[in-house]
Amino acid sequence: MNSTSARPVSSASDVTMGLVLMFISVMFSPLIDIFAKLAIVTVPSAEITAGRFAVQAICMLPIVIWRHSFADFSWRQSLFHAIRGAIITISMISFVTTLKYMAVADAIAIFFVEPIILTILGGIFLKETIGWRRYTACGVGFFGAMLIIQPSFEEVGYIALLPVVSAFCIAIFVLMTRVLSHREDPWAMQFQMSIWGLLFCAVLLFLGQGTGSDLFDPIMPEGRAWFYLAGVGAMAAIAGILGVYAYRAAPASTLAPLQYFEIVSATIFAWLVFGDFPDAVKWLGIMIIMASGFYIVWRERRFASKPVSGTSEATLAP
Repeated sequence: MNSTSARPVSSASDVTMGLVLMFISVMFSPLIDIFAKLAIVTVPSAEITAGRFAVQAICMLPIVIWRHSFADFSWRQSLFHAIRGAIITISMISFVTTLKYMAVADAIAIFFVEPIILTILGGIFLKETIGWRRYTACGVGFFGAMLIIQPSFEEVGYIALLPVVSAFCIAIFVLMTRVLSHREDPWAMQFQMSIWGLLFCAVLLFLGQGTGSDLFDPIMPEGRAWFYLAGVGAMAAIAGILGVYAYRAAPASTLAPLQYFEIVSATIFAWLVFGDFPDAVKWLGIMIIMASGFYIVWRERRFASKPVSGTSEATLAP
């Protein structure tokens, strides 16, 4: 899959729009985890993941029909969509399982090795030129995330490795989205991902029935659990489509530092829902993350105001 020949060079205005869409997406994303943590008390991980894909597909279907996006389905790319579905399924089951044992902010902090993985993989597979400024922004943002959470691997054991598994899967998923988004309709892509993810979850739940597993043994949700499952899917649909359009407009390595804003919104939502109020050190970490993210936005806007004729993607955003 040669992505460099098929991927057009992003203009300065496209890059700016991609940054804005990514910022909005990461503001919504932690709500997926908030609803998932509320649901994981009674519902197994694979069922929460299946609920996400089911609601996401239901939300997407009317739009796909209205936009006639079925005509844009690339059945020749079905293998890649199946791989995307499998990867996102593994990622979410891993992360949702983590939420049963760890605080939302702690899990997200460990997960935030993902932008670093993504930046490196973007340079290797998408041939994106990555300057020292972006590497520095990623490093500063990661340092800020560690100040907020200070995760302890001794307390949770191997469970602490699950967000790393999730992060690696998401980095691969994002790269595939980046490539395919230039060839296919974003709504069709999200719908196909949801269908494949739901199929994989259905298989896992069928095999896990009666095993008593907290991950794969399905149950009938009761009361508020239905609302939590619907919330997971709705927030995933909103954040997902914004992310697709963001990666359609700007390079993956450019958008990576902005993902650190998710730790900010996650901390706020976790405080409002679960009462986890950050201490002084965590607030310092939040400020560092915001500073690194705003620096990237400022730099992209600065280059967006300059002529782009004859300039490359690399010179626009080193």
